Amino acid sequence: MTTPWKVSFLDLSVHDDEERAELLAAVERVLRHGRIVLGPEHHQLETRLAQHHGRAYAVGCGSGSQALFLAFRAAGLGPGDEVIVPALSYIATANAVSLTGATPVFCDIGDDLNLDPKDLARCRTEKTKAVVPVHFTGKIADMAAINAFALEHDLRVIEDASQAFGAKRNGKPAGTFGHAACFSMNPMKVLAACGEAGFILCDEEVFKERLVTLRYNGTVNRETCVEPGPNGRLDTLQAAMLLVRLDRFHLLEQRRRAIAAYYHERLAPYVRVPREDPDCHDIYYTYTIQTDRRDALLAHLTEQGIECKIQHPILMPHQPYYAPLNSSVPHADQVIKKVLCIPANEKLTDAQIEVVADAIIAFFET
Repeated sequence: MTTPWKVSFLDLSVHDDEERAELLAAVERVLRHGRIVLGPEHHQLETRLAQHHGRAYAVGCGSGSQALFLAFRAAGLGPGDEVIVPALSYIATANAVSLTGATPVFCDIGDDLNLDPKDLARCRTEKTKAVVPVHFTGKIADMAAINAFALEHDLRVIEDASQAFGAKRNGKPAGTFGHAACFSMNPMKVLAACGEAGFILCDEEVFKERLVTLRYNGTVNRETCVEPGPNGRLDTLQAAMLLVRLDRFHLLEQRRRAIAAYYHERLAPYVRVPREDPDCHDIYYTYTIQTDRRDALLAHLTEQGIECKIQHPILMPHQPYYAPLNSSVPHADQVIKKVLCIPANEKLTDAQIEVVADAIIAFFET
């Protein structure tokens, strides 16, 4: 069908006049002082993100994909190493492992769409050096079980929290469970820049210093190259706008959770809705339902002008590059045929979410 959609999956435009004015003022400040890269707003954002999570350091970088790669490099991962990752994530998770020279090993997922701790033992070998849980859809993985396994086998835990800024488990924020944690702040994320952006959390000063070196072409004091690294810096314009959005994050969080609660109540009799355990505070980067009639439902919603997504239709181990590894992830193979992400972004009106729910219910009651 042709756009515009009656209900869009995501809307990146800025409708709020007050927010737009604050964003433009932040850009103006950066343009006036001229420190476009690693300027004062960049350092202020790093400080606030570290404080927000109760961690010693936050290191800004150019994207969530760069955050993963830099964290893996700083952790010393390389050729001959294996890293356990879940079967279901955006391909950036596996690619960041491969770009270090290490090999991703794909773990099956549980009913929460996250890495299944019960499958870790099958995945581990003598070459395994790290586990990378992905907090998929904005729901924190079972970190107690994952960390217990990692501790028993002396493995690093590096969280891929790209989708989970603001999520909590047992009162602890995403990004506070591993040796390090990586976040994406691209425009699709809940805390969203107006372009690509990411950051890494850690507590070890040596680890932080290596991240800082790696993100600037592996240089010390901008001139002396001690190891190869990318240009992975976060520009000041994005940092300045993220500071504005960080101040507003609580409003966004409340709206997403209110939409999720509405969907829970209305859709639970018809589809499998996301389950939020009592110890969890999910952030709903996506609101992902499951049904055996997924493809027919998607066609129906598309006809109704409701834009939906499947994230991600090709599991990472089944991507052409990784298929030769012959990974066995039977539960993920079944689940991926059922998942559907419906519109749940904070800019939706009450009338729009009612349209979505009504259309889903009508499909199953017809």
